[in-house]
Amino acid sequence: MAITQSLATSFKVDLLTGTMNFTASTGDTFKMALYTSSATLGPTTTAYSATNEVVGTGYTAGGNTLAISQSPTSGGTTAFISFSNTTWTSASFTCRGALIYSSTDSNKAVAIFDFGADKTVVGGSFTVSFPVADSTNAVIRIA
Repeated sequence: MAITQSLATSFKVDLLTGTMNFTASTGDTFKMALYTSSATLGPTTTAYSATNEVVGTGYTAGGNTLAISQSPTSGGTTAFISFSNTTWTSASFTCRGALIYSSTDSNKAVAIFDFGADKTVVGGSFTVSFPVADSTNAVIRIA
């Protein structure tokens, strides 16, 4: 099994068909689900699945709802969007990666993240920190 960090290819098609809306407060609802090292996720992932999703204290299937940190904008010739950090509290689990998906649009996949190694939390908080929302660092950039 492997987790390959990437934007989902189906997400790129969804962008071109205007399927997803990233406008802060009025757009789609986006979620982040966490996965074990047994998961197979990558560019061909098309939708959220509970297969090999994390199971543990403080984690609910489907993951956390994300807050868009700002509506889509641009810098130079790059358009970008990012999310606010998300935290699972009083948590005990091990994960290897994550999937951002739109729960508004049939759980369609957006982006896959590989944490590089298993990450374990025992009775504490597990936070995914998103980079600064700018044209060089934002989690989703289109150049």
